[in-house]
Amino acid sequence: MEELVRQIIGYLRGMWRYRWWGLLLAWVIGIGGAVVIYLMPDRYESTARVYVDTQSILRPLMSGLAVQPNIDQQIAILSRTLISRPNVEKLITMADLDIEVRNNAEREALIATLMTGLQIRGAGSNNLFTLAYSDERPERAQRIVQSLVSLFVESGLGGKRQDSDSARRFIEEQIKNYEQKLVEAENRQKEFRLRNMALIGDGGRDYVTQIAQLNQQLAQARLELREAENSRDALQRQLVGEEPVLLPQTPNPSTVSIPELDGRIDTLKRNLDDMMQRYTDQHPDVIGAKRVIEQLEQQKIEEIEVRRKAGPAQFGSLNANPVFQQMKLSLAESEARVASMRARVNEYESRLTQLQASAKMLPEIEAEMTQLNRDYAVHKSNYDSLVARRESANIAVEMDNQSGIADFRLIDPPSLPIKPSAPDRTRLMPLAGLAGLAAGLALTFLISQLKPAFSDSRSLREVTGLPVLGTVTMLSTPERKRARWRGLLAFGGGVGGFVGAVIAATVALSLIQG
Repeated sequence: MEELVRQIIGYLRGMWRYRWWGLLLAWVIGIGGAVVIYLMPDRYESTARVYVDTQSILRPLMSGLAVQPNIDQQIAILSRTLISRPNVEKLITMADLDIEVRNNAEREALIATLMTGLQIRGAGSNNLFTLAYSDERPERAQRIVQSLVSLFVESGLGGKRQDSDSARRFIEEQIKNYEQKLVEAENRQKEFRLRNMALIGDGGRDYVTQIAQLNQQLAQARLELREAENSRDALQRQLVGEEPVLLPQTPNPSTVSIPELDGRIDTLKRNLDDMMQRYTDQHPDVIGAKRVIEQLEQQKIEEIEVRRKAGPAQFGSLNANPVFQQMKLSLAESEARVASMRARVNEYESRLTQLQASAKMLPEIEAEMTQLNRDYAVHKSNYDSLVARRESANIAVEMDNQSGIADFRLIDPPSLPIKPSAPDRTRLMPLAGLAGLAAGLALTFLISQLKPAFSDSRSLREVTGLPVLGTVTMLSTPERKRARWRGLLAFGGGVGGFVGAVIAATVALSLIQG
């Protein structure tokens, strides 16, 4: 600490030797600063206050139906982004400032001046804004502020309308896109269902349901087939040992009657007529019945030929045994039913085999169907949401057209300043005085460092590293004392005069501005 104090004292002693140079520089800077401050042109500030009312009675009533933007946030952003180059160029035209512009360089300078000079000051969260601008001519400052107020209101309304229109156009485009996606998804579902109709099922029936129903039908058909076969076998056992049936010899089979065959053929033809009313020619029962009829007719022809060759002795009439004839007819009907049921069983077995062969494809088909349904559901959900948002946006636009997004109220119109607002000479003058004193001190310190001197033997010994044998002091005579006091008084007077001059200039400038 002692070393630091000694070093500071050494600096002050060195500066004291060149105090007159510092005082001279302080006077020069002070006088020059006073002249500059006095010659600075006056600037007049015009201000206007605007209140933005963002509260509307329709907004709470339309809550949940219309889009509710954050109007306070929009106004705050508008106040911070209003002073941009496009808006400033528009303001130049509105305020007729382009009349004074002669070339592009002057126009760019004017734009730069306005962008730095225009001010929009907010008053917290009360939506109260102060618009201000300073200019050398008060009427031009007023005109610029008036144009800024108009621009502030127009930007707030126009920007909202542009945002609403852009949002609605975007929503319309998205709705058209999702309409196309929905149509494509529906077409994919339709094509998939047509390709896999047999496996997907009919009327909500799935693959497992079809297999179960087909197994049940097959089991029922097999049961009926076994019943028909048992009935036929019983009739055949009853006919064993009965009188053989002989036909008279005749060359025309159509005129020959063999009751057991004719009865079966007639029964099958009646059944065929009934089936033709219910089924097509390609139905398995119809095909089986036709095949059995053809076989019985061929058997009849062969039987007639065998009996004709056997001779007339074999002819006889079976009409004498009605029980035998009735049993023959029942046997024919049983054989026809057996043939029909066997064709039905074969058909059901073929269908079941086909479904079982397609069992490996079922998981893949179900996964694809699930994916198609999921894609369609996503597109449908997004489409419905976009349509709802479009209607909400339309309601919000209509609400804004009725009530406006905000009510801009001009509290204080742009003022025409009478007194200059800048420069504040009463503050600048003391600063100029302080700047002069600071410059004088800096000059004395710089000179003392450029022309150093030793104030005591200790500093000399530390710098040179040589031993100091002794010092010679200057005797203080009365004449030197008087000269020293005169120098102190002169320096003090110079410093005091500088301070007094600064104070006097400050008072004079305050009186001039007042």
